[in-house]
Amino acid sequence: MSHDGVRLRAVMRSVAFLTAGALAVTTLAACSSEDESGKPLAGQDIAPVGRDLVADGGTLNWAVDDVPETLNTFQSDADDTTTRVAQAVLPAMFRLDAQGRPQRDADFLESAKVVDTEPKQVVLYKLAQQAVWSDGREIGAADFAAQWRALSGKDSAYWTARNAGYDRIEKIERGANNLEVKVTFSRPYADWKALFSPLYPKDVMGTPDAFNDGARRKLKVTAGAFGLQKVDRKDKEIVLARNPHWWGRPAKLSEIVLHAVPLDKRAAALADGTVDLAEIDPADASRIALAGRAKGTSTPLQGASPAGKDENKNESRQKKKLSKKERKALAKYLRQQDELRAFTVRRSLEPAYTQLALNGSEGPLRDERVRRAVARALDRTELAKVVLKPLGLPAVPVGSHLALSGQAAYADNSGALGDHDTAEAQALLADAGWVPGGPLKDKGEKAAGSEGKKGKKSDDEAESEGGSDGQYIVGEDNKDPQDHTKKHGHGDEGSKHLADGKQYDGRKVKQGGAPGAYAPKGTAAPAGAKTGPLAKDGKPLTLRFVLPSGTGSESLGAVADSISRMLEKVGIRTEITKVSDDSYFKDHIASGQYDLALYSWPASAYPATDARPIFAKPVPAADGSLNVEQNYTRVGTDQVDQLFDQAASTLDQDESAALVRKADARIWAAAGSIPLYQRPQLTAARRTVVNAGSFGFQTPVYEDMGFLKKGAHPSASPTKD
Repeated sequence: MSHDGVRLRAVMRSVAFLTAGALAVTTLAACSSEDESGKPLAGQDIAPVGRDLVADGGTLNWAVDDVPETLNTFQSDADDTTTRVAQAVLPAMFRLDAQGRPQRDADFLESAKVVDTEPKQVVLYKLAQQAVWSDGREIGAADFAAQWRALSGKDSAYWTARNAGYDRIEKIERGANNLEVKVTFSRPYADWKALFSPLYPKDVMGTPDAFNDGARRKLKVTAGAFGLQKVDRKDKEIVLARNPHWWGRPAKLSEIVLHAVPLDKRAAALADGTVDLAEIDPADASRIALAGRAKGTSTPLQGASPAGKDENKNESRQKKKLSKKERKALAKYLRQQDELRAFTVRRSLEPAYTQLALNGSEGPLRDERVRRAVARALDRTELAKVVLKPLGLPAVPVGSHLALSGQAAYADNSGALGDHDTAEAQALLADAGWVPGGPLKDKGEKAAGSEGKKGKKSDDEAESEGGSDGQYIVGEDNKDPQDHTKKHGHGDEGSKHLADGKQYDGRKVKQGGAPGAYAPKGTAAPAGAKTGPLAKDGKPLTLRFVLPSGTGSESLGAVADSISRMLEKVGIRTEITKVSDDSYFKDHIASGQYDLALYSWPASAYPATDARPIFAKPVPAADGSLNVEQNYTRVGTDQVDQLFDQAASTLDQDESAALVRKADARIWAAAGSIPLYQRPQLTAARRTVVNAGSFGFQTPVYEDMGFLKKGAHPSASPTKD
């Protein structure tokens, strides 16, 4: 669940579903003084208890964003819920522990290791003897081979999202017996542990028809602690039932029911008992924390006394002033608050970070000096505090594009770009030719500013009109700003974007004018004026800051507001524009119709593989267009691509991590995207729910989830509400 930016699955879902371990990198078991990876900034928060304290049976109702379009994680329209189902009902050779380390899943795999490197890399998997599909067939080489053929990229009849890693496999053979699978690679592949997690049966992977359509709405054959009992699109729920033939530790719960509940409806769903577990936004987290306090303090009325009799008297007085409709709404709210006392908020940090993306394909940001100036103008520590400090989470800026603190490949490489330095930012802009108070084209000309032909609007006018009239988009200065606004409307309800049901808002920021900002051509800035908006060739330096709109957006809007103020200090004006969630990525980010934007990426367990398309240098396609893969900033270098290739082909883990770090330093230097902060993970959980909540790096252990036995007490857990 995103509260402050848009994550990878909202950008391009296909990337996130390669493996059950796609959200973290191996963490070193211990950190020496020379170790750059450090420690995770926050641990998981799941109310951990031993299995002997978990009641046998019960149904856990878990809120999700939607019933997924497909149950095949390797298809482009897979989403978070697709992954959640796969984790519960399908085999995975490796899963992640609480520190983000890939660990062999002993229920399926006795061992897996590289047994040869010359002349080819060979990995030998030894499968658990008990591991069988729900139809009784042994899990074996035929399933591995079918998945390889489907995902290798050699057969275009398979509608696969990606084939990274599988395209390096040369052959798959049966080993010494049915329990051994020998995988030979045509080229060395460092991230081989990413493969076959999840593993689908050959019934799904064996033919294009089965792959493309057969696993979209149902999974006939599974192998996990739970099985897929029902997908109910009418009632918007998925039922996972305990697998009676499971050979591992029996699932404590009888059922897990995944309910599709929109973010803005989750507090109500928790209160009415529809769900027991739900990722929530900061506003609902505050509401649940408030409900947990003494009765009588949970009213939202302003001006109430802190507590006790004074508050009750004040509440009574205010109730008398409310209309019938308002009293009814207040009564409903207070009833919900009573029910929300049964819940707690579990807090951690997601293995994902929010970044400021800078579109380097056109306009002022095409100049690396301007991109670097934007980056140097930002105080990333202050931006992290905006989101994380109110939640009681570590407000530490992210220092890497490719890993997070505690992960093996992590190192703070931001020094390759430089720290926050307003003077240096101004010097970079001056070197690029942008000077304060420069001559601007007069109002009668087609000026490349937010006014265009109409002249500057007042802040109040811009606010009342939603900031849409006369909007200027950097890089399209030869077009009439009015016509362009019509084409790229800010409330555009056009095509559905690639979001995963999570919605984020941005707040309109009033743009204060500076003396001389829009004076007639040749007018100098007034004497003694502070550094105003910069200009070059008669055009002001104004960047279009595009944000999605929707529920759960306060943090994102606050960050955009702070960034805008920081940039204004060095003379860069921003026009913050909210666009519909449905069109945000397709019509703006993916198509390059923005200058600045906020969205998020996960930190992968296998950055040399998974992060490459995010930072690969765009190349011209056969039709003349630019193939950007997932590099929506359009900024890349040949050297970064080469370092990714080397890291993916280096079997020495330390050397591979060093190459990833070197690639990250080059990405910082290019200033196409600026990592800001690790994203918060807030989960509302019924107080009796244990071994579930904010998992952090860990792959959920579904068989251990459940409800606390009566009279039992959970272990100390870092809940903060």
